[in-house]
Amino acid sequence: MADVKYFEGIGRRKTATARVRIYASGKTAMTINDKDVAVYFPTSEMQNIAHAPFVALKIAKIPPVTVKVAGGGIHSQAEAVQHGIARALEIMDGENRKPLKAVGHLKRDPRAKERRKFGLKKARKSPQWSKR
Repeated sequence: MADVKYFEGIGRRKTATARVRIYASGKTAMTINDKDVAVYFPTSEMQNIAHAPFVALKIAKIPPVTVKVAGGGIHSQAEAVQHGIARALEIMDGENRKPLKAVGHLKRDPRAKERRKFGLKKARKSPQWSKR
């Protein structure tokens, strides 16, 4: 496999990280961690999240895509895959940037669990206070 042309994008969400490669040619299949999309993401909602950048660009024939995803929960991984695909499609063709940015696929969602602070029960919840 000498000189296989692909476009790579890294997608992140919470603690999930996805490395996405979109190949220029090959069989049209999307594999995530060497499994088919329908097997890895069992619900149609998560499959739709992963395919959202292709829908936003109105790409009917999805090119061959391989994804390596790790960390986080399954929903967070689906959103990391979406972010990675959007970044790879932007690298593939600069014209894709405007429609992907308009629907918000190029923005990394910064929301994550806040750390627990010393002296508190949770990140912001303080112990019950009593006057006497």
